Amino acid sequence: MNHHTVTTTFGASRDEVFAYLADIEKLPEWATEFARELKLVDGHHKVVNGLGEFLFELHADAATGVIDMLAGPDEDTLLCFPTRVVATPTGGSAFTFTMFQAPGQPDEQFASQHISLQRELGNLERRFRGSSADDSFALIRPDSKEDADG
Repeated sequence: MNHHTVTTTFGASRDEVFAYLADIEKLPEWATEFARELKLVDGHHKVVNGLGEFLFELHADAATGVIDMLAGPDEDTLLCFPTRVVATPTGGSAFTFTMFQAPGQPDEQFASQHISLQRELGNLERRFRGSSADDSFALIRPDSKEDADG
């Protein structure tokens, strides 16, 4: 299964970054391509983007820094995009985001979404630029793999 994992670092603390990312209402501020619009319909959040309208859920655990982001056309087909925010040794934080290629998704579309994710992480880097911790730089390390399932 194709997937991409991207990590970026911030000078801002783990708690500050986690609180921001775990707030579903902040999604359109940083995920500007994925969530061009966020709306609440019948008690469910939906994102609207160039591919249509999708259900969206966040499941966040402050103790571990895990934020599972789930998206899909309906509740039965939500795909999980696991993310995590951790503290760095200098008091800043690192955010890791993994995306998996959906069954039947064209390779070109998946590659385009990976590029879009990298641009959106740039939004986070700008948001947390100027924080006081020593690691106030950002570094993106993409990692793409395909296992035997192909």
